[in-house]
Amino acid sequence: MKTKFAASVLSALLYAQGLLGFAGLATVLLRDRAHASELTMGGDMPVGPSLLLVR
Repeated sequence: MKTKFAASVLSALLYAQGLLGFAGLATVLLRDRAHASELTMGGDMPVGPSLLLVR
């Protein structure tokens, strides 16, 4: 009975470690992607306040 409990605890810990690893990888990839899109958008947008005049 102890070995089944130990196996289930170990399995749960490995599962949790896998989920945390996946979340960490997704965070790094999404952060890099957001940073890259921020750099590309920065060149298109004017810096500072802008005013549009229509006649």
